[in-house]
Amino acid sequence: MLHIQNFIAGAFTEGAGGKNFEKRSPLTNAVIATVAEAAKADVDAAVAAGRAALKGPWGKLTLADRVDLLNAVAAEMDRRAEDFIAAEIADTGMPAGVAKHMCARGAANFRVFADVVKNVPTEFFEMATPDGRGALNYSIRRPVGVVGVICPWNAPLLLMTWKVGPALACGNAVVVKPSEETPQTAALLGEVMNAVGVPAGVYNVVHGFGPGSAGEYLATHPRIGAITFTGETRTGAAIMKAAADGARPVSLEMGGKNPGIIFADADLDAAIEGTLRSCFMNTGQVCLGTERVFVERAFFDKFVAALKTAAENMRVGPPHEPGVSMGPLISQEHRRKVLSYYAKAVEEGATVVAGGGVPEMPGDYAGGAWVQPTVWAGLPDDAAVCREEIFGPCCHVSPFDTEDEVIERANSLDYGLSAAIWTRDLARAHRVAAAVEAGVVWVNSWFLRDLRTPFGGAKQSGIGREGGVHSLEFYTELKNVCVKL
Repeated sequence: MLHIQNFIAGAFTEGAGGKNFEKRSPLTNAVIATVAEAAKADVDAAVAAGRAALKGPWGKLTLADRVDLLNAVAAEMDRRAEDFIAAEIADTGMPAGVAKHMCARGAANFRVFADVVKNVPTEFFEMATPDGRGALNYSIRRPVGVVGVICPWNAPLLLMTWKVGPALACGNAVVVKPSEETPQTAALLGEVMNAVGVPAGVYNVVHGFGPGSAGEYLATHPRIGAITFTGETRTGAAIMKAAADGARPVSLEMGGKNPGIIFADADLDAAIEGTLRSCFMNTGQVCLGTERVFVERAFFDKFVAALKTAAENMRVGPPHEPGVSMGPLISQEHRRKVLSYYAKAVEEGATVVAGGGVPEMPGDYAGGAWVQPTVWAGLPDDAAVCREEIFGPCCHVSPFDTEDEVIERANSLDYGLSAAIWTRDLARAHRVAAAVEAGVVWVNSWFLRDLRTPFGGAKQSGIGREGGVHSLEFYTELKNVCVKL
């Protein structure tokens, strides 16, 4: 059976406490690996290794050499793409096509940020002085130190490299704490780092859980220079409290209850295809996914009928079977949560338009974390399934009458991560996009991302922005140098 170790100072190691935990398959619930749980001593060693790398060979590299190494990492990830795809599928159960896309994006994150850091400008100012000789001011970027990277399980490699890529591009070292549900690709990346010659200690991985385990040890470590986190809002708030001791900066991408807004003039086929993806891609386990769908009343019945047909035609099944568009949820524990909302929707009086239960699966797959893609209608906006993040393949569809009304309803929650607007009216698209309280707004599309653009949430969906130069603002300290002439 596969055994996954921590990766510290360029070497794979067992946990100092001698503890292991099991990793189960979402597809069957069978144990597929054991994982070495990091003790506090392991986190201490990982942070120390990062600090040593910053003082040693990594800190002495030129920008050009660092960029070359990041491009080498991306090339080696491409060479080992099938290994990463297989690991991602084993950990998450996602369809093979989705895993292939996610892993390609993981490699791309290193290339993009290598280009960004190579080309980012800084400031230069001339100033007058009392003696008339003047002075020059210029700014330089310096790494913040060892960055704690705490990752989610829904898109493990993509979201981990989305942070590791820019952190390393800026010259930092990292200690990564992957989710206990998805440990494999973080470990594989350690092999890649060694293969291309990234100095020991630059990239470290510690496995474990949150409170009383690797997550807490990392978030509270006094030698961590900054903490970046993607996950649910309560965990993000706890990390922010921990980071306050020492005034360490945090970047938090947290929960969402994202709206989709469909106007009556929308292209029906495009709106259905986009909404289907935004509700059910990766079994609804996407932070940017849509769980609240608002449809202009004149278009409502036609849209709901088409969405019902599309949802019922989705094929739920194992990753490599032809035509499969949706896999299982990440775990039995998460399935219990999602199914509790399926039951709650019915208790609150929802009309179950599609799904609402558990599909029958053959053989060993019967033990997996499967649920049906589900569409509800008929509930008020204050119903639990309309207000609370479920993070499963489900949405509630409700009608609206006016533009002002739907903006108010879309903005009524404490979340503000993303939104999708479907309309042929360009002026209205701009108005509504500006008015919706969200960090990312799509018009007539969904999940279309240029990695140079700012990404992050408003309200309780996050703090800070990632992407392009916006990532560099977090992963560097900007220093001003004033030279008297």
